[in-house]
Amino acid sequence: MPRSKPRARSRAKKRRLFRAVALGFALVLLLGVAATAIPVTLLASIAPPTTSFMLLSRVFDPATGRSCDVVDYSWLDFEAIAPDLGLAVIVAEDQRFFEHAGFDLNAISRALTDHSDGSRLRGASTISQQVAKNLFLWPGRSLVRKGLEVWFTAWLERVWSKRRILEVYLNIAQFGPCLFGAGAASDRYFNTEAIALSPSEAALLATVLPNPQRMSAANPGPYASERSTEILELMDWHRDKSIGEHLSRIASRDE
Repeated sequence: MPRSKPRARSRAKKRRLFRAVALGFALVLLLGVAATAIPVTLLASIAPPTTSFMLLSRVFDPATGRSCDVVDYSWLDFEAIAPDLGLAVIVAEDQRFFEHAGFDLNAISRALTDHSDGSRLRGASTISQQVAKNLFLWPGRSLVRKGLEVWFTAWLERVWSKRRILEVYLNIAQFGPCLFGAGAASDRYFNTEAIALSPSEAALLATVLPNPQRMSAANPGPYASERSTEILELMDWHRDKSIGEHLSRIASRDE
């Protein structure tokens, strides 16, 4: 009988420890949700003053490897950007943008299949994922960063409209050294406003997006010129089809 008291105390101690661990986990989870939900909700209607990639460029610009004395970025509302630029980036980077919920499972499957056949593992990131990464995270391929990208992407798709996701992407994507967004890129490369971009200029900007450190809209090489021609042809093909129709609806705020 005397042994029952130490055992009871041991069980009670274990229960207290379990409750403490569970409470700590719940608090961490709650803080994580709050740290995500608050900025995502605020930025659903407020122009981002900066992004994690812009802040990183102050020390190490992804396009040059050097620090930026000045980050060229100015926010433009969706209506102030040529619709052709939205069309160009969608047909170039994420043709299922209006169909998926943040993740293109078809593209991921194709990338994994190609990799298993011996090809280099290529990215299958959607525009939504790129917004999450550029806005909140950092470059790289670590599992931690990829996991956070999935987390933020799910929140963006839950809280933001497709219009908002595309609007933010066109404003924060890096188009060149220390250069972010359609407004700054249009001015630097074409000496024009973003609303006045021609289809060919929009296609050229979409061309350099995946790799602004190797391609330049100011001096496109043979590959960039060929790729921009391909994008321009895709734009013509999709203009009056589902992608073009979706763009027309979000431009008129019908969705």
